[in-house]
Amino acid sequence: MSATSAQCGHTVHRSGFVRQAWKCACTVAMAWMLAACAATTSPRDEAPALDVVTLNLWHDREDWPHRQAMIEAELRRLSPDAILLQEVLQDERLPNQAQALADALGYHAFFVSVDATDPARRYGNAILTREPATLRGFRRLQPDGAYRIAGWVRTNVQGHPVNLYVVHLDFEDRSGATRARQIADLMAFVEVTRGDAPVVIGGDFNTTVGTAEMAPLRARFVDAYAAAHAGVAVEGDAHATLNARFNPPARIDRIHAQQGAFGTAQARRILDTPDADGRWASDHFGIWARLPFAPRLGD
Repeated sequence: MSATSAQCGHTVHRSGFVRQAWKCACTVAMAWMLAACAATTSPRDEAPALDVVTLNLWHDREDWPHRQAMIEAELRRLSPDAILLQEVLQDERLPNQAQALADALGYHAFFVSVDATDPARRYGNAILTREPATLRGFRRLQPDGAYRIAGWVRTNVQGHPVNLYVVHLDFEDRSGATRARQIADLMAFVEVTRGDAPVVIGGDFNTTVGTAEMAPLRARFVDAYAAAHAGVAVEGDAHATLNARFNPPARIDRIHAQQGAFGTAQARRILDTPDADGRWASDHFGIWARLPFAPRLGD
């Protein structure tokens, strides 16, 4: 892919890039898939809306081929417009996980990593979209030594341009200071790339929404899950996105929608139950959200 500009520490790419050719192995059918397909999802209203999912893949832990089949089946059933992925891995024996899912589902994938492009092993985030990107880019978040990156894609959904950003913030600095710097850097990246299109930011924030470092997002963005469950104590264990089977429960995976750009959200957890064999799709639960576009002048 060819970079068309590099400014403010980020790189922007235009559509027409050559996709990396990774092919995923065929997955076996499972009883869990059949059960998942039987579940229902809200039919699309006539009003244009963005359906978006965020999910931490947990890289290649705990039998990735089995988990891949679970994730692929649920994403196929939901058929979202965009998928925001974290902890995406590729190495000598593992095709890029995001590209494998995109190939299986018929999506366009954009993978970003702080790792150089030549090593076989790369780790990062990805954005999958049904429609091709019209613009895309990334920014390595400060502080540099935390090895975190934000990815960005602008695409079209039902005739509406939308900016999608994926992040996976620091978890080691318990004070929150490192995340605060990363969020400030993310906000600066958003400002120089967003244009006039609405903004959605999703991912693994490694902190709950009420912490001090999240203040810049709270000021300008709506927590889609909390908005969809207004009046409910969503910070309780029943709404956690960290799987209690592997981690202390907390709601750290979220989708944040620009204030005023969308109507009332629908949102829920996904991939939050084990399959018939007792296996989990990830050590995180995913979040699905439907964000109706606010009417535009002339609509």
